[in-house]
Amino acid sequence: MLITKERWPAIRTLRGWAILALSDAGAIRECEEHGWMQDRADPHARDCAFRIAREAPPPGVSPAAAAAAITEVLDSIGDTCPECPPDYLRSSEPRLSSP
Repeated sequence: MLITKERWPAIRTLRGWAILALSDAGAIRECEEHGWMQDRADPHARDCAFRIAREAPPPGVSPAAAAAAITEVLDSIGDTCPECPPDYLRSSEPRLSSP
């Protein structure tokens, strides 16, 4: 849901709004297995989320506060799921054993 005249769904918290804005912009995604949010590290998607915050903040929230909420959510999540095994364990290539 990019910047349009379409109404945002009812969100109870500013953090919830920021998560929705980041998700709609494609800046974050959800781990398919565990549901954790993951930062996609896409600068264009992040720019889009900040543009949403500046141009279409939730009712009663200043653009600066909306942008701060976006920043807080991005700062609170990583780019990997804490429950998924590391990439080297998912690889089908055999690992070298140490002597």
